[in-house]
Amino acid sequence: MSEDAVKYSKSGAIATITLNRPEKHNTIRAEMAVGLDAALRRANRDRDVRVIVLEGAGDSFCAGFDFSGGLSHAKDYVEEGYDPGMDVHNSTNAFTGGIPLFMGLWRGLKPSIAKVHGWCLGAGSELALCADLVIASDDARFGTPYSRVWGCHLTGMWIYRLGLAKAKYYALTGEWVSGKEAAEMELINFSCPLEELDERAAALAAKLARIPLTQLSAMKLIVNQAYDNMGLQSTQILGPVLDGIMRNTPEGRAFVRTAARAGVKKAVAERDAPFGDYSQGSAEERPRRRSEIG
Repeated sequence: MSEDAVKYSKSGAIATITLNRPEKHNTIRAEMAVGLDAALRRANRDRDVRVIVLEGAGDSFCAGFDFSGGLSHAKDYVEEGYDPGMDVHNSTNAFTGGIPLFMGLWRGLKPSIAKVHGWCLGAGSELALCADLVIASDDARFGTPYSRVWGCHLTGMWIYRLGLAKAKYYALTGEWVSGKEAAEMELINFSCPLEELDERAAALAAKLARIPLTQLSAMKLIVNQAYDNMGLQSTQILGPVLDGIMRNTPEGRAFVRTAARAGVKKAVAERDAPFGDYSQGSAEERPRRRSEIG
């Protein structure tokens, strides 16, 4: 496990996994995905652990995939190195795809809690929503800006957690929702003021840790099975395939070329400007910084 990209700690029956690239809003690179997988395996194999908490260091939970540096760290995703056949092979392969790693939160039968603050965007939102329970600060921001360019739903959790009307609306618009709004529409379980998030998440984890592991596992399994029967796995095959195609449309390639030539800020500014949100939103529309509350 990369101890730099992902931190692991344990207190009694509760394991905490921390995404640890705070200077980059915990955007995902390969080493973080590998570290997350190793941490989930470690927690699920530890007989003393009953509950897993996933959090982000710094001011955000996770702002999605890292496409800085012209994606020099992910050559398979850029125009010159794109092989559609290999993209399908890699993205849908249980041993190489990112979604099977995210789904470790779901497939492992120890309950998982995502503790979300700040930005929770794109693949970061996909990751958080794979957890069994999600608690967020009221002013956290969940969103899928990839709905507008360079991506597609991957895990399907935005779809399965919402009803048809809201799932379709946010899939088509890519608009963000606050943690408070996410709880109200039942995209997530709970929200609270940022100052209370650590305490509320710890209390929730402690509540679950008082229940026998066998009971937790059985109840998690029966709920998961119902959603698997709704076609969750099929959705998670189609999503990454469509994601690969959307990354290589003329618009998707132009987005990456702008990021490589002029930087990520320029690319996302052009993406967000027509809508006046995300990078182009007002200061009032952005999440509060945890570092500012001490």
